Amino acid sequence: MSDEHSMELSALLEVVQNDGALAATLPTMAQPGFGTLVIPDGLRPAAVALAVQERVSRGVKSPVVVVTSSGRQGAKFAQAASAWTTGVAMMPSWETLPHERLSPQVDTMARRATILRRLTHPQDDVPGAGPISVLVLPVRTLMQPLIAGIGEITPVTAHVGDWIDPGLLQEQLVSLGYEAVDMVEKRGQVAVRGSIVDVFVPTSPHPLRLELFGDEVEEIRHFNLSDQRTVGDAEGGLWAPPAREFLLTQQARAKALAAQSDLPGAREILELAAEGIYAPGLEALAPSLVSGMEMLSDLIPQDSLFILDEPEKTLARGTDLLRTADEFLSAAWGSAAAGGAIPLLAQDASFVPFEDIWGRGPSRAWWEFTALPPPALADAMVDEQDTTIPDQGDSGDASGASVEAVVVSPRLARVGGRDVQPYRGEFDRATDDLRSLAGRGWRLIVTVPAPGAGRRIVEVLRERDVVARLVEDVTADDPVGVVAVIPAPGNTGFVMHSENLAILTEQDLTGRAGANTRDMRKLAAKRKKGIDPLTLRIGDFVVHSQHGIGKFLGIETRTTGKGEDRVQRDYLVIEYQAARRGQPGDNLYVPTTSLDQVSAYSGSDAPKLSKMGGADWAKTKQKARKAVMEIAAELVRLYAERAKAEGYAFAPDTPWQRELEDAFEYTETPDQLATIDEVKADMEKRVPMDRLLTGDVGYGKTEVAVRAAFKAVQDGKQVAILVPTTLLAQQHYDTFAERYAGYPIKVAQLSRFTSPSDATKVKAGLADGTVDVVIGTHTLLTGSVQFKDLGLVVVDEEQRFGVEHKETLKALRTNVDVLSMSATPIPRTLEMAISGIREMSVLQTPPEERQPVLTFVGPYSNAQVAAAVRRELLRDGQVFFVHNRVDSINKVAAGLQELVPEARIRVAHGKLSEAELEKTIIDFWNHEFDVLVSTTIIETGLDISNANTLIVDRADTFGLSQLHQLRGRVGRGRERAYAYFLYGTNKTLSETALERLRTIASNTDLGAGLAIAQKDLEIRGAGNLLGGAQSGHIEGVGFDLYIRMVSEAVAAFKGEKVEDTTDVRVELAVDAHLPEEYVPGERLRLETYGRIAAVTSDVTEAELREELTDRFGPIPREVDLMIAVARLREKLRQAGITEALTQGRYLRLGPVQLPESKALRLQRLYPGTTIKPAVRQILVPISRPSMASEASPADEELLEWVENLLKVLSAPIGRS
Repeated sequence: MSDEHSMELSALLEVVQNDGALAATLPTMAQPGFGTLVIPDGLRPAAVALAVQERVSRGVKSPVVVVTSSGRQGAKFAQAASAWTTGVAMMPSWETLPHERLSPQVDTMARRATILRRLTHPQDDVPGAGPISVLVLPVRTLMQPLIAGIGEITPVTAHVGDWIDPGLLQEQLVSLGYEAVDMVEKRGQVAVRGSIVDVFVPTSPHPLRLELFGDEVEEIRHFNLSDQRTVGDAEGGLWAPPAREFLLTQQARAKALAAQSDLPGAREILELAAEGIYAPGLEALAPSLVSGMEMLSDLIPQDSLFILDEPEKTLARGTDLLRTADEFLSAAWGSAAAGGAIPLLAQDASFVPFEDIWGRGPSRAWWEFTALPPPALADAMVDEQDTTIPDQGDSGDASGASVEAVVVSPRLARVGGRDVQPYRGEFDRATDDLRSLAGRGWRLIVTVPAPGAGRRIVEVLRERDVVARLVEDVTADDPVGVVAVIPAPGNTGFVMHSENLAILTEQDLTGRAGANTRDMRKLAAKRKKGIDPLTLRIGDFVVHSQHGIGKFLGIETRTTGKGEDRVQRDYLVIEYQAARRGQPGDNLYVPTTSLDQVSAYSGSDAPKLSKMGGADWAKTKQKARKAVMEIAAELVRLYAERAKAEGYAFAPDTPWQRELEDAFEYTETPDQLATIDEVKADMEKRVPMDRLLTGDVGYGKTEVAVRAAFKAVQDGKQVAILVPTTLLAQQHYDTFAERYAGYPIKVAQLSRFTSPSDATKVKAGLADGTVDVVIGTHTLLTGSVQFKDLGLVVVDEEQRFGVEHKETLKALRTNVDVLSMSATPIPRTLEMAISGIREMSVLQTPPEERQPVLTFVGPYSNAQVAAAVRRELLRDGQVFFVHNRVDSINKVAAGLQELVPEARIRVAHGKLSEAELEKTIIDFWNHEFDVLVSTTIIETGLDISNANTLIVDRADTFGLSQLHQLRGRVGRGRERAYAYFLYGTNKTLSETALERLRTIASNTDLGAGLAIAQKDLEIRGAGNLLGGAQSGHIEGVGFDLYIRMVSEAVAAFKGEKVEDTTDVRVELAVDAHLPEEYVPGERLRLETYGRIAAVTSDVTEAELREELTDRFGPIPREVDLMIAVARLREKLRQAGITEALTQGRYLRLGPVQLPESKALRLQRLYPGTTIKPAVRQILVPISRPSMASEASPADEELLEWVENLLKVLSAPIGRS
């Protein structure tokens, strides 16, 4: 939570402290003893800030500690408190329970280690490492024992001008639990490449790159994970706390070795620990491997003030925690009995009962902040009833009932304030109330999570004649009677009658919590090219376009030539089927300059290896090419029909467009930026756009649609956004309305949630042009909707629309631009897109902070389901339970209620009335209940960041796309999410169901949607559009090569130039390779070789040089030569020459066929040249009189000599 927040509301503290109860109790909070304060939720952060102020004025520097019921509640409290005071920090709890074979996330452990360091050794000069004034602790954090001495571990630091040894720096970071890798891709990793050190400190928003000159740190800059490019100076330098709480020191490794016999269930984990490897679940064994454990309460200064937030709920949560840990342990033993892993047992890691901690320490102040008054206070409040003003809301006084301060003693009081009565989206009632209060001179503040939402609320208030303005902070002399809308954290507001003060939050007004984006700092650059390493592991199948399917065996470095001609080269080694039966396989050595000929194979799990140089591969390719030619003609016919249609060419971007895009609160991913540019370019063309946008769930497809729709509206066109479900329509409506706030754009929706009268108005608005953007379900396709001037159709979740819907849509969109979006496109759509009939954009980069969803596939078990639900409830989360049969859904929900009696469970399915369904979903959105038992109605569009556990009953009956879409409902925030795909215990799975479940279990990485769609294409075939199932051909040549063939065939039919991908073999006596110390690690080297092999122009070469310098440092001579060889290779390809080899003193080129006049000129210019017309080769003697001189190195001059020879060969013969 942040010390860097700007305390937007701190100016109001002098108003709040006038309350009689606070004035009486604050001095007592600086003294030892117990106390109780009845205070509304929204006022508690302000009261904590005042307690800090009071203690500082008395010279007390220890922190105020706030104990909350859960991590989510703690995060909300810390965010809200940061708007009132500085030095606010939250120490998160582990997401795992004792005995689990899971480790906490690296950033969780690093944040905890940072807090412990700040408690013992604060550093004012380091951002985020200074003294703590407010420490927020979830009860789980307080109850969990800690490894002793974490706060004493010194962080690793580096600043510009420091002298460091890169290798030693890496060793120091590895000793603090960082992982040494070849390329930094996630938190807690470090990579050293020559004079460059990359490190991603888990507590930092962005990774850092240290660039050294010799041993001096010359620059420290942030860089983007997606493209590995630097983007701006890191002002504070490097401050790296431990990435783990349990560090594998030599002592810990020795203990791990010795403990293997004592803990047989953990032998595998301990074996790895003894070797210095962190295995999942290792932290649970820490008590057995470290010198001691300690409690957090013992590390906090003895004169600290402890505040228990919502004591009733927090105490109950502490009790639940102990019970659930025991239940998980017994469930784990049950699983072990059925063949699962034995739970990890380390007794000292178990939670300590809350009552053993609270109230211990005579010199501490122990206070409770509650909404429920104790008996003594309740009696006093009864005596005060006569002074309370009755609720006059109906008569225009929006302030409602006045709550006066009540003081029984300096240790027992009620604050004169109350919570805001939530409006739940009833803006008319909210604005009436605000207008009334403003007229009576009240001070009114509305907090919003981001400026976009603020502009929207200001617009709504002004439309209803309420004076409102957007401000950056609140000052003491702000005018009364004006609603100040301010971007600031806050979950619930409060009303103080005695001070004529009301603070409302966006949640109070709309009934839903907005995402706070304050900590998601934007990086300066907007790069468009991400890193896509050719990730090959030894044993992976690959396809060489000339030789067929082989097995990758690794990269091998070979030295060839002697003396002056001695050169070093790297080769990819690929194994092929043996030429003779019983013999070992044949190996092909592919020069890294020809890496563009190799692609990863996908098509089947165990393809047959090709014979190198055999006829089988040629036949397989020929069959596939023949099939491809048949479908290409049909594709081209469809493409031509589309190209003939006369569309509308939209104008270039307006200043408003740029303003809208700059107001986007999140950091765009490089893929997003590239896609937005592609969509705009399509819209500016006369041919109607037909683009498929595929990107995983939550990767930012909606923002692309927001910008495209805005561009269309700027030209006076209307936009129709077609979605499959009412829930998604509602969600998109909220998003579009918020993003377009402040612009003269009318957004409307048509769905089951729209009343008949409103629907009539919207249809009239579309007909007369007053509605610019309509978001609707199938209603838009009924024919009852007429547009005045439709310019763009956006189809979201495209895979959910059937053939009849598509036909209606075709009629609607003859000359209209179309953008289709899907996380998992249906096979037919994917095939059309990849093969070129439709344009395609792919969003592959996950948003920062996104975590993969932990996926479990297995038989249904009551114990497993109950444990999964309880785990989520412990962190105040919510659960989706999917059961796709309406006739038995209520019975399943009742069974679940018996399993977890404390859970609040509701049911949702498509047969509920519109009102019931809407209320259920909105209540779930507002966390009115915990578990939603539903059909697949939740499959698309429901974005509830608080729900992070998904349980799918009878998962074997679902399609692959459905399973992926369902999994996309969870894991949309930064918290760890769980997905359970369960099937009947006694059910035999079909082969297809097994394949689907295996695919969903194995594709858990971020961005797996396209991989899953491709697998679906393999399992199901592409549909009849392509003239029969193509899966046989895909299996035969691999998915990538098959798609390339289709694209080439389509281009040939269209008369376009087909890109020449002929392999050009260049074997020159030139020392061109990637030095290991410049680009280390096989994966990075493959990627870099691929980039160099792809150089085809001066532009791509300049981009590559800039990138290499940025990522790896100054380009060494060997890499310069590699780039020059790639450039030469492209020139040879353009000249039709496929090989250029040095043979002793000669250069051999082929195929070369020269007319007599050119042959004579060649022999005159290069005496001794041999021309072999029969084999279409020439041998040219290499004459290099000065090639050994220092000023002109031999390698560079040889390449220049070959380029000059090419010019001679291609030059026209002039007349003499």
